[in-house]
Amino acid sequence: MRFFVTLSYDGTRFHGWQVQPNGISVQEELQRALSLLLRQDITVTGAGRTDTGVHARMMVAHFDYRGERIEEREETSEERGESREIDCQQLAYKLNRILPQDIAVQRVEPVADDMHARFSAVARTYYYYVHTFKSPFLRHYSCELHYNLDFALMNQAAAILLEYEDFGAFCKSHADVKTTLCHVMKAEWTETEPGQWRFEIKANRFLRNMVRAVVGTLIEVGRHRLTLDEFRRVIEGKRRTEAGESMPAKALFLEKIEYVQP
Repeated sequence: MRFFVTLSYDGTRFHGWQVQPNGISVQEELQRALSLLLRQDITVTGAGRTDTGVHARMMVAHFDYRGERIEEREETSEERGESREIDCQQLAYKLNRILPQDIAVQRVEPVADDMHARFSAVARTYYYYVHTFKSPFLRHYSCELHYNLDFALMNQAAAILLEYEDFGAFCKSHADVKTTLCHVMKAEWTETEPGQWRFEIKANRFLRNMVRAVVGTLIEVGRHRLTLDEFRRVIEGKRRTEAGESMPAKALFLEKIEYVQP
C-alpha cells in the first residue's frame, strides 16, 4: 500500500530535504521514524528537494508499506494471507512523539498506488520574506535589507516571469537537470506589514536554487540596477552568471503543494 505523509519543518539545522552523506536531513529523520514504528525499512520520496536551511510549511512525501503479516495462529479464513492495516491517525501521532521538535507531521493518508509525491504534484508555491528594518524577531525567517527598493517596479518584473518557460538563468550552475522549463503561474510581491514584504511564486516545478536566484535578480530591479528590458535579457540569455545573487535560504518557505483531486 502507498501512503502520503504531509509534514512541515524548520530547515535551520538540516542539510536540506534529501539524505546527505555528511549531514542530517529531513528525509533521513522521517525514514528513521517510520522504519522504527512500522518495523521494516521505509524509504520516503518527497515532493521536492529543499536546500540547506530552507523551510517547509507543507511538504508531502510518499512511502510504500508491505504490511505486517498475521502470525501463524488460529486465524480465520478471512484473515489468512491478509495484512494488518495502518491506523493513519495513530501513526501520525506516534511520528510526532519521536520526531525532533523541528519536524511536525500533519497527517498520514492512504493513496492510490500510482500516486507519486513528486510527479503527481501539479503546482508548488514558495514564499520568500524580506524586511527593511532591524528586528530581533524576524531575523531567523526573513532577510533584512536596507536598500531603497522599488517594489512596484519589482512587481512589473515579476509579471514578466509568466511570459517565459525557460528559466536556465536562475538554475544553479552544473545542476543535474534534464530540462530548465517551468510553467510559472504566479509571481508577486505583497507588503504584509509596514516594512515587511513577501514574494509569492507558484509553478508546476522549480529548478535548484531558482526561487532565491529570482528574488536576488528582482532586488537588482528594485534597486534600479537592472531595467525591465535588461531583466528580460537575463531570462532570455539563460546564463546564471548574468542573474542576481542567490538570497539567503533562511527566508525561503515551501508553502503549498497541490495535487489533482481524484
